Amino acid sequence: MRNEPQKLLLWMTFIMSLVFAVWQALLNNFVIERAQFTGAEIGILQSLREVPGFLAFTAIFVLLLIREQAFALLSLALLCIGVAITGFFPQVLGLYITTVLMSVGFHYFETVNQSLTLQWVDKKDTAAFMGKALAWRSAAALGGYASIWVIMSWLQLDYQWMYAIIGALGLLMVLSISYYFPNFNQGEMQHKKIILRKRYWLYYLLTFFSGARRQIFMVFAGFMMVEKFGYSITQITSLFLINYVVNLLFAPTIGRFIGRIGERNALTIEYVGLIAVFVSYALVEQPQFAAALYVIDHLLFAMAIAMKTYFQKIADPKDIAATMSVSFTINHIAAVVIPALLGFLWLTSPQMVFYIGAGFALCSLLLAINVPRHPQPGTEVAHFGKVVQTRANSIN
Repeated sequence: MRNEPQKLLLWMTFIMSLVFAVWQALLNNFVIERAQFTGAEIGILQSLREVPGFLAFTAIFVLLLIREQAFALLSLALLCIGVAITGFFPQVLGLYITTVLMSVGFHYFETVNQSLTLQWVDKKDTAAFMGKALAWRSAAALGGYASIWVIMSWLQLDYQWMYAIIGALGLLMVLSISYYFPNFNQGEMQHKKIILRKRYWLYYLLTFFSGARRQIFMVFAGFMMVEKFGYSITQITSLFLINYVVNLLFAPTIGRFIGRIGERNALTIEYVGLIAVFVSYALVEQPQFAAALYVIDHLLFAMAIAMKTYFQKIADPKDIAATMSVSFTINHIAAVVIPALLGFLWLTSPQMVFYIGAGFALCSLLLAINVPRHPQPGTEVAHFGKVVQTRANSIN
């Protein structure tokens, strides 16, 4: 029974990735072909999608009413329902509404899932487990992309049935694991209030810039493939397929690698690589090179495991659920604004969008230098290599 909670985490991750990967893979082609979206509309849609992430701090109030495990399963069910009905509303307003519904489930699930992972997995095993979870995400996404080929290419069914089938399948799987797995002990009793600690300031800032930077990748890198290089739905799906095959093969190794080299070195590698990738996005003119950048970009994000293990090492165990809720909100402060603003900038200067992404990655690199080589309570920050001690039991 010792590893049963970890099995539940992996199965929930599998379902989330299966359903979300299909939604994401079809999105750009669906909105362009059926709703005639431009960069402005896709930017607004993505900003709306991030509003529930911005409000993720409210998860801590929901936890006053239900356990984290039940909340995670309910959120996952809501994600599946939102995806299932997406294809039936191929208009601007309809897509905005179904996206927000799906996003509420997605962001609440991700918030609680991260909290449960940091509570249920031992610190020495967390990086390796998160690498394994990324591999499960990749395997699920591969299954989702295979289903796109079977349902849309072989069976010749439309978008609406693709979304409906995958959403219904995900919901059935949620009901199945809800029945199969018992309620597990959460360990330390979690604070049921909003918590902001001064000693977590570096983690908060790393989280903020991660959210800002990731939006440019999520929204505009894929959109560029369709708008600038004319990628078809088959080509986009193939690109995503390559991404997840690479992650399936290398994510567990990356997790173990982070455990060996430490969070500071891992984050430095990630941010140096991302600066180079974003600058290259701005300059790229060959579709094959753009696709290679997209795969490298996706692989580098696996290094973000280091940010979570850094927090786990410095955190009071009772702070984890509350801090995960707050950190998701911090992650989405920029995410709510950036897609819409940069969507309008995209109309006149797509290159500038990616240069801004490189600037965000540079800010992250400067922050990563302040991560201690051996983070722990009382040693949360090293100002450009010089360790700064705080009271390990400080409540601030």
